[in-house]
Amino acid sequence: MSEPSPPRPLTDLAQAERFQLLIDAVKDYAIYLLDADGHVATWNTGAQLFKGYTAQEIIGQHFSVFYTPEDLAVEMPRRALETAAREGRFEAEGWRVRKDGTRFWTHVVIDPVYAENGAVMGFAKITRDVSERRATDQALLESERRFRLLVQGVHDYAIYMLDPEGIVTNWNAGAESIKGYKAGEIVGRHFSLFYTPEDRAGGGPARALETALREGRFEGEGERVRKTGERFWASVVIDPIHDDHGTLLGFAKVTRDITEKRDSAREIARAREELLQAQKMEAIGRLTGGVAHDFNNLLTVIRASADFLRRPNLSEEKRARYVNAIAETADRAAVLTGQLLAFARRQPLQPEVFDVGDRLRGLQQIIGTTIGSSVSVQVRLPEIAHRIQADPSQFETAILNMVINARDAMPRGGAITISASHAINVPSVRGHAAAAGDFVAIDIADTGTGMAPDTLARIFEPFFTTKAVDKGTGLGLSQVYGFAKQSRGEVDVRSRLGQGTTFTLYLPRTLAKAGPPPRAPSVDPGSVPVRQILLVEDNQGVGHFAEDLLRELGQTVTWVGDGQAALDLLEHRAAEFDLVFSDVVMPGISGIELGQEIQMRWPALEVILTSGYSHVIAEEGTHGFPLLKKPYSIDGLLEVLRRNASQTAD
Repeated sequence: MSEPSPPRPLTDLAQAERFQLLIDAVKDYAIYLLDADGHVATWNTGAQLFKGYTAQEIIGQHFSVFYTPEDLAVEMPRRALETAAREGRFEAEGWRVRKDGTRFWTHVVIDPVYAENGAVMGFAKITRDVSERRATDQALLESERRFRLLVQGVHDYAIYMLDPEGIVTNWNAGAESIKGYKAGEIVGRHFSLFYTPEDRAGGGPARALETALREGRFEGEGERVRKTGERFWASVVIDPIHDDHGTLLGFAKVTRDITEKRDSAREIARAREELLQAQKMEAIGRLTGGVAHDFNNLLTVIRASADFLRRPNLSEEKRARYVNAIAETADRAAVLTGQLLAFARRQPLQPEVFDVGDRLRGLQQIIGTTIGSSVSVQVRLPEIAHRIQADPSQFETAILNMVINARDAMPRGGAITISASHAINVPSVRGHAAAAGDFVAIDIADTGTGMAPDTLARIFEPFFTTKAVDKGTGLGLSQVYGFAKQSRGEVDVRSRLGQGTTFTLYLPRTLAKAGPPPRAPSVDPGSVPVRQILLVEDNQGVGHFAEDLLRELGQTVTWVGDGQAALDLLEHRAAEFDLVFSDVVMPGISGIELGQEIQMRWPALEVILTSGYSHVIAEEGTHGFPLLKKPYSIDGLLEVLRRNASQTAD
């Protein structure tokens, strides 16, 4: 097989023709030759498209025909050729003129063409229409100019750039206004200059940049320092700036002086706090005034009865009357303190599981006796059981308080309807959000006078009452409110003048079984076995009284003044005692802490607590220990001792 013959070399004419075809195929550039004097010698398709001349129209003419009159006036064509001949190249941008007189922006390159002897025989000229690119560049420059004007025109914000190391690279008028430095004073310096010495010592500036890099933004508030050394409160935002390849260029930093705003917010908060404090003091004043009024009434009865009992030759009938007056008044005082604690949600509760319907049916007779014959009562209860876990005595007190309130709203008679139902969720009450859950709703509705909105807003305040003097304490509805809240429930009231009132008590529903009915208390001292009792009470008066009382009841008593003394005694003599009877609120170790320690170290030793008030018990319960509320009676003390002895025997 014969080898292919090598290609024949092209003639100079053929090469020139191919080169011309190549040049003519280029349409984005005007590519043509000039002779040594600047006359057009060749012309390609791109040149015709840009400038509008055909080859026949332009070849032989001087290339200066493309220049503007302004450029011709300064002999720009001649200088361009001289520069190309002298330096080997001329490159520039400028306006050129088409055949129809329109101007366009061009990028021009002129290269000299040399003869074999080295002389310039002409010039190769390449022109490109870059009007669109220039328009884009101009628009960008204009945008940047406007942005600079915008940034410089902002006086409420310091807006400036940092390099990657935190050096300030530019500065706006707002920065000068806020921080006091002129651009020439601060550009090139580190931005940590604006931080307080303590922030610089703690590494605040570096952490701000690190946070901006890590999280894409840093935002915060803090003290900054002006050129004068004055401190101000600033809101700061720092954003990292990256190029298209992700390289960090620096940071954009915006700072605002919010000292005035912060001071205003503080002033508003202070005024609000003063208002709340004033309202609190007003409420405390009203509360203490009510307490003083009611307790002074009670103390008057007690003091007068005690004075009468001191008289000689007092008949037994009168002695019994004054003793009963003291006992009854003490009971009323206990009820009063219980109502106050209930409102404050600090009443020690003894919750039990019971059916609401059963409890309300059991109250019907008492309610009928309480309200009188001019008011009719209808009780509408569901057939199915609705059980709750609450303090039954406090529940009954709350129901009676609402019933009495309804009765007093109907001086000429009327009707009260008591009903209970299952409620899913508690609606929004007094502006609070609705509460989700399973509740039993007990309604007490009356046909009375109703209440105006301003009265309705205050009905649960302690000692607030619209009744005549000595016709009510103003604590009944406060007890309802406190009991509901402490039992994790709510109380709502709806009322309109002339259309009656409906109270709704919401209490959490439970599926637990109700406990057995309580046994009747036994107050026979003989039913309580003699026991060795360690009495723990820090109050001297109460301690002496409790010691004497327990001994009168046949008990053997050892009294110590605090929890640590009790532990020290039990450390050596625990086996001597059957029972520890301790107050809850004491300095040092509380009664609950003492009981827990005894339970852990001497589990066979029984503990009974007593307290008139304890926030721990109110919030957390008795932690499983029996509780006797102060003030306690002989019957109450006997009952708790009997019950404890019975449980121990079981």
